[in-house]
Amino acid sequence: MHCDRVVHPAACIARSCPFVYAYEAWGHTYMGCVQKVYDVEIDLDVLGELEARPQGFGAVKATRAPLPICHSEISSCYEHRSDELGCRNPEFFEVPVSSPSFRVFAQLAD
Repeated sequence: MHCDRVVHPAACIARSCPFVYAYEAWGHTYMGCVQKVYDVEIDLDVLGELEARPQGFGAVKATRAPLPICHSEISSCYEHRSDELGCRNPEFFEVPVSSPSFRVFAQLAD
């Protein structure tokens, strides 16, 4: 996909989201989302180190619709394709407009 909804895990902590969980394993503390808005678990030490930098930790791909408390946005690979409708995912190897996007090659009879 070329346009993905992303969420910012650092905002989950900053906003005290009630769906954040954390656990300790292998000498590190990891955090994630109980609602599976994003499907990754993040090392809190790495998150803290990167958030201290000007560009921050960044966003991760949302695997389901973000909750109202989530800091989310649309990430686009092709900014030049944006128009009044916003970000749209083009077809893979886009077919010219003059050609149909599919071809019927067999019909089954009852």
